[in-house]
Amino acid sequence: MLSFIRQRAIASLISLLGLIILVFFLSRLTGDPTSLFLPVDATDEMRAQFRELHGLNDPILEQFWRYMLDLVQLDFGQSLRRARPAAEVVIEAFAWTLRLALLTMAIATVGAIIVGSLAAFRVGGIFDRIASLLSLVGSAAPDFWIAIVAIVVFSVGLGWVPTSGTGSAAHWILPIAVLCVRPFGLIVQVVRGSMITALSSAYVKTARAKGVRSQRIIFIHSLRNAMLPVITVIGDQAAALLNGAVIVETIFGFPGVGKLMIDSILQRDFNVVIAAITITALAIFLMNVLIDLGYALLDPRIRH
Repeated sequence: MLSFIRQRAIASLISLLGLIILVFFLSRLTGDPTSLFLPVDATDEMRAQFRELHGLNDPILEQFWRYMLDLVQLDFGQSLRRARPAAEVVIEAFAWTLRLALLTMAIATVGAIIVGSLAAFRVGGIFDRIASLLSLVGSAAPDFWIAIVAIVVFSVGLGWVPTSGTGSAAHWILPIAVLCVRPFGLIVQVVRGSMITALSSAYVKTARAKGVRSQRIIFIHSLRNAMLPVITVIGDQAAALLNGAVIVETIFGFPGVGKLMIDSILQRDFNVVIAAITITALAIFLMNVLIDLGYALLDPRIRH
């Protein structure tokens, strides 16, 4: 087991290092930050002082080497826009995104497992057809379109919930509901397919012949054996949620790491951009290691 985890961790660290290198050099291609942070009438001397202060006059390889040495010490430098440590700015925003992602995945996963399992128990029935249709629509509909429609209908039209912000529990309803749609639809489809296979197995037929209750057959005998592909999709969707909530956070004015990343790119706040991407990637890689560990616990053959 330890060897299995070590191999996965090494592979994740190599990918993380490659991502850090790529992001560092690509961020330098966005332009000169002095044009954003200094007045239009700033003199050449003022621009030179700004670049010197933030190490932008040094050769790019020297900047990269200095950055990697700081990164080893978990020092991402100062935010150019906020005059605060970049890591501190990102961690504050990431905490919002993490709470949003955890609530979304918990609701979507529990609901999808229940709906997908019940749909598989009566294949071709009314409930199965409705669940399949809704899951297909949910997995195909773009998040930004759902978000805009939700705001128009529930915020502007009916006035039930606020359009943006995080001041109260009501502010969380629309972002969570919008982000739930895609993972819910995909997980329902996978749970349904896996449960159909599990419910047709010999041990389930034996349990039915013995008169075991339907709820016990679905949620105890069949669900565990159907969970391996489901865990794969849950992990992929959780990672996609951390990485892909940018548009939804921007639409709802949610102060998460996605909105921070977009703002920092537009402001050419290099340190915050790199810190945001690095911390988000690290969280995703850690999540993938935990998912691999879950595979190994559910199916010991994977360890070898």
